[in-house]
Amino acid sequence: MAVRIGLAYNQRPAAPATPAGAGFDSPADHKSSSRALRYDLEQPDLYAEWDEPATIDAVERALRPLGEVIRLEAIADFPVQLAAARPDFVFNIAEGLYGRNREGHVPAICEFLGIPYSASDPLTLSLALHKGRAKEVMQMRGVPTAPFILAESVADARNCSLPFPVFAKPAFEGSGKGVSVKSLCNTKKELVKQVDYLLSTYREPVLVETYLPGAEFTVGIMGNGKEARCLPIVGMRFDELPSGAPPIYGYEAKWIWDDPSDPLEMFECPAKIPARLATAIRTAALGAYHALECRDWCRIDIRCDGNQVPNVVELNPLPGILPDPRDNSCLPKAARAAGMSYDELIRTFERDEE
Repeated sequence: MAVRIGLAYNQRPAAPATPAGAGFDSPADHKSSSRALRYDLEQPDLYAEWDEPATIDAVERALRPLGEVIRLEAIADFPVQLAAARPDFVFNIAEGLYGRNREGHVPAICEFLGIPYSASDPLTLSLALHKGRAKEVMQMRGVPTAPFILAESVADARNCSLPFPVFAKPAFEGSGKGVSVKSLCNTKKELVKQVDYLLSTYREPVLVETYLPGAEFTVGIMGNGKEARCLPIVGMRFDELPSGAPPIYGYEAKWIWDDPSDPLEMFECPAKIPARLATAIRTAALGAYHALECRDWCRIDIRCDGNQVPNVVELNPLPGILPDPRDNSCLPKAARAAGMSYDELIRTFERDEE
C-alpha cells in the first residue's frame, strides 16, 4: 500500500490584507485560505511567515515519488481534516497565525492523533519562537548569545541599562517581521520610540539586545542527535544593501529590496572565512540546535560581536524553503552548495525516519 503523506501548510494571501477593522471575527467561521485571514491586527507584514503557492507546489512535487500527497491547510478546521485523512506521516511547513505557540499547533494536533510528523516538536517550536526564552536556554547551556531584556512596556525601554547601540524586535515573530532599519537604536530616545511602535503594532513583548557589530551568517543544520550536521555556511555581504542602509538583514532586505527580478547579491555560500571562525560558527549553531532539541532541520542565525566571537541570534526550526534560487532562501541555498537538489532537501526526512 502506498504511503499517504499529509502536507500541512499555510498559504500567503495573493493580495495585500484588508486594512484593520475590516470585520474579521473568529477563525472558526472560516473554511478556506482566502477567508482564513486575520484583519484585526495592524501589521504590514502579518502573513510574511506563510508560504507562496509556488513553494507549496514545489514541496508537493518533491514528495510525490514517496507516496500519495494530501494537502492539509492549517486553518480552523485542520484538526477535522487531519482526523479524516489519517495520513501515515505529516510533512509540516505550517507557521500558524494565532499566539506565541502558533508554530506548535500542527505538531501538537499530530501528537494528539498519534500521527508522525517532520521537523521539531511543539515544545521546541514554541521555545524557538519566544526569542527571550530561547536565549535563556542557550545561556544556561553555554551557547553564546547577546545580553538582552524583554520590554513589556515603554517604561522597560526607558529603564534599559544595556549599553548602546541596541537592537529591538518583536519577541514572538519570524521571517523578518518587525525587524527594520529602525530596529538599530543608537540612543534611549530611539529605543523608546521603536519599542512603543512595536508594542502597539505587534501586541507582544519586545526583545532588546546588545547590538552585535560583526559579520553575520546563517547556518542550516540537518539530522538528529549525534548525526546532526551543518550545511555550508551562508555569509551576508551588507555592502550590497542600498546605499546608506544599516548592516541589517531585516524585513526590507528579505521582502522589499531583494526581488527575483533584481536579486540582492549579498549572499556568499560557502562563506569565505578563516577556518577557525567557521569552526566557531558551527560549534555555536550545533550548540543551539541541541540546547533546544531541534529535530530534522533548522536554520540558525549567527552574528559576531566586536571581538569576532559568533553569537546565536535566533533559531528557525521551520526554515524558509523557497524553491527558486533567485529568491535567496538560505536553507535551499546551503543545500545546493552541499550538492543537494531541492527535492533531495525536502526528502531528507525519509532517510531520518528509516
